[in-house]
Amino acid sequence: MTIPALRLGTAWARLCGLMDEAAESFVRTSFSSVVRDNWDMAVGLMDSAGRQVAQSSRSVPSFVGTMPRTLAVMLRRYPAATLRPGDVLISNDGYHGTGHLNDITMVKPLFRQGHIAAWIGSTFHCTDIGGAPSVDARDSWEEGLTIPVARILRAGEENEDVVAFLEANLRQPEEALGDIRAQLAMYDQAEPRLFRILDEEGIAGLDPLAEEIFTRSERAMSAAIAAVPDGEVIDEVTADGFEHPVTIRLRLAVQGERILLDFTGTDAQIARPVNSPLNFTRAYSNYAVKCAFDPATPNNDGSFRPIELIAPEGSIVNPRRPAPVWGRHLTGHYLPMLVLAALGRLMPDRVIAESGSPLWNVYFTGEKDGRRFVRMFFMNGGHGAAASHDGASCLSFPSNVATQPVEQFENAVPMLITEKSLIAGSGGDGARRGGLGQRIGFTVVGDTAVTATYRHERVQHPPRGLLGGGAGRGGRDLLNGKPVAAKARIVLQPGDTITFETPGGGGFGDPTQRSAADRDRDAAEGYV
Repeated sequence: MTIPALRLGTAWARLCGLMDEAAESFVRTSFSSVVRDNWDMAVGLMDSAGRQVAQSSRSVPSFVGTMPRTLAVMLRRYPAATLRPGDVLISNDGYHGTGHLNDITMVKPLFRQGHIAAWIGSTFHCTDIGGAPSVDARDSWEEGLTIPVARILRAGEENEDVVAFLEANLRQPEEALGDIRAQLAMYDQAEPRLFRILDEEGIAGLDPLAEEIFTRSERAMSAAIAAVPDGEVIDEVTADGFEHPVTIRLRLAVQGERILLDFTGTDAQIARPVNSPLNFTRAYSNYAVKCAFDPATPNNDGSFRPIELIAPEGSIVNPRRPAPVWGRHLTGHYLPMLVLAALGRLMPDRVIAESGSPLWNVYFTGEKDGRRFVRMFFMNGGHGAAASHDGASCLSFPSNVATQPVEQFENAVPMLITEKSLIAGSGGDGARRGGLGQRIGFTVVGDTAVTATYRHERVQHPPRGLLGGGAGRGGRDLLNGKPVAAKARIVLQPGDTITFETPGGGGFGDPTQRSAADRDRDAAEGYV
């Protein structure tokens, strides 16, 4: 079946709009700040074969393309023929989902005329997943509750057994269950709208529309890759690691209409929670290629077909169970920057220097008004500079989670944010300057202790500049003004202040080529 281009464009745009509408519904009815304010979530639509057709545009990059792989594992436990209208599957297995236990994925089959016509799924970050979030975890069992593939809804009714073990294992079950139920309501809202779109567009079902989308998306990506001369680049980046640094190595090859990303030579997995499961590695690697070659086409299965990825099993970018994975972004967030650094030698006008990532965040736990709280706070470093512009401050690539209002955070925990300022001179020098990092301080103002758990990178090995640009400044962690370890769990007493200084972005190009006007503006605006 061939769908006319105009009809295809209209239907495709409406499907993407439906996913954005569904995501907005989830956010507006969510219980947690991490969904409501940080948008650490995604909503996706898949065809009857489980291939991704559309995804919410504000999805976190770590969720790009992971739902179909999670669904494939779910169907091993519950084959499609055993599912009924109203069923919803759930799991948070880090090795089959988005990389760690804190991300819960749910998928619902959408039936039409007695058959599964499509699937709608969503993933969200659950701040508390039981266990003890720890930088010292030595295996995945220490990291919290694993939800095996199960039915959270059976024929539209909640599975009381699943709800019971969630309530028994989570510190804030009402928040997690509130987010889960918000998604279930979102599915019920989106399902009839999907079929109404297909009917109004005169398209018999989602599958023929999906095939057209996949074909055109693959063609667009292949053409963009083919427009770059063939070439091979080898690069590596050093992460701070724990007892010793960790090396991630990449061989990138552009070969006609295809691109190869080969991580052979990367260090082996370690018994620390920084290992990046294959789904997470694939998501962030594909994301970088998409940004560089075909950023405008909405994410779908076809866009990623020209990309071949090799990640040796047992390496830090494809660990074997039960390697700990809680902080998998401490490895995975390096991958898109490594891909872009390699591409910079082939297409320098379409890449950026390294940013102040992996993303910095901190978990605060304790008690307020007799109730336990678990709150996470995100902090961005500086963005890497590009050939055409300076890097933005406090806006790190590759993660795109939003921050939360300071006042809302202070209302939820017995802490006061005493400083939130740019760090002058933290961006790397260059023809284009890297974005600045930020300094943010938290003071305990309650009567009881608060535990801060954090794991930060780019302290020993700052973000690199690109094509002659200077490195950004590395980050620092301070307790009452004195440096402390970048990966730690610290008990803060009343009156203590913990301060985080995020890294600056790398510069781009020869610093001698920066204009005098730009230098004057840097000085006038306090960037240097």
